[in-house]
Amino acid sequence: MKPITLRNLPPALAEVIEQKALTDGASLNKTVIKLLEAGAGLDKPAGPPYHDLDWFIGSATKEQADELDRYIAEQRVIDPRDWE
Repeated sequence: MKPITLRNLPPALAEVIEQKALTDGASLNKTVIKLLEAGAGLDKPAGPPYHDLDWFIGSATKEQADELDRYIAEQRVIDPRDWE
């Protein structure tokens, strides 16, 4: 890979890059590469998007959606006995 040197980076841009690197827990180099890839449109996942569940999205009634939310909420409860 070809090395690139950036000169005269505006301080505000440098600060944003440094903050992003800290937030992501990544190096400045990896962060700059990721941002350049995104800016160039190269961060898109490879392959076609999946559409196998398109028919399902938006098909539930309000009551069905509420019921599903209740079931999901029950699954998210941590049983204290699991920590004994």
